[in-house]
Amino acid sequence: MSTPANSGAAQRMQRLLAMVPWIVAQDGPLTAEVCARFDVSPEQLAADLGVIWLVGLPPYTPDALIDVVQEGDRVHIRFADVFNQPHRLTPEQAVALLTAGSSVLALPGTDPDGPLGRGVGKLAALLGVDADQVLEVDLGAAEVETLAVLRRGVSEQRQLHLDYYSFARDTRSQRNVNPYLVETQDSSLYLLAYCHQAQADRRFRVDRIVSATLLDDTFVVPTGAGELGLFEPDATDPRVTLDLEPAAAWVIETYPMESVEMRPDGRQRVTLAVTAEAWLARLLLVLGPHASVVSGAPELVDAGRRAAAQILARYA
Repeated sequence: MSTPANSGAAQRMQRLLAMVPWIVAQDGPLTAEVCARFDVSPEQLAADLGVIWLVGLPPYTPDALIDVVQEGDRVHIRFADVFNQPHRLTPEQAVALLTAGSSVLALPGTDPDGPLGRGVGKLAALLGVDADQVLEVDLGAAEVETLAVLRRGVSEQRQLHLDYYSFARDTRSQRNVNPYLVETQDSSLYLLAYCHQAQADRRFRVDRIVSATLLDDTFVVPTGAGELGLFEPDATDPRVTLDLEPAAAWVIETYPMESVEMRPDGRQRVTLAVTAEAWLARLLLVLGPHASVVSGAPELVDAGRRAAAQILARYA
């Protein structure tokens, strides 16, 4: 069965996570108020509520599910008693939470004495560790001077000239950009900007910016800037179809898929956009015998085989 990628899934999840506590706090708001607050239609709200009442804990009996009630023109959400019990973190979860908080504190300009810093300190004390000594957070080898130029471009809404290395294409390029935001995702710093060369919004890893120069030209940040994903394929990007063994299923969760189909033999057939042959070659080398190319442009079909041959030639 083929399952097309759902580009709105992440936005819907964010909306649901915000909607549930808001409705609970309002203690039965009007349906119209909920729709206005979250900019959804009554039909979409009904669909969202249909998802919420399926949320709960094992064994998923009625007393362990979130209760959603629509009475007249009002909406009520009531948590099961199990949700009111204090949540106990496992040691792994506590360390992961401490690491995430320390990651944000490591960003330049973050107040270590603010609410987040105090919360991280309390958690570290409960764990009996010194967060500064035990945890080392690496957000990429971004130059302090480069990061300062990027942040100034964002704050002053001034264009930047970047000398940028693209890992996917294995090339360096010169480009002018309108910088919107510097943020952290997946333990790396990114610059979200409008690229004049691509004529579209792009995300640049800060540790791959060789140099950044502040320009005099200014710009206006458009509405909706900052909503770009880590990878936004173009219509002109080539597509490739792969068969993935169960051991390679992590690829589906890691990269944007245009289709996913479960095969009778247990493999999954996926179609995805490819930014460059070098990127696909590296992916196929990592996957090894757990993936095979079904279809694509000739240069993509043989990308993994050529890369493996080059590596073997170097060893020879």
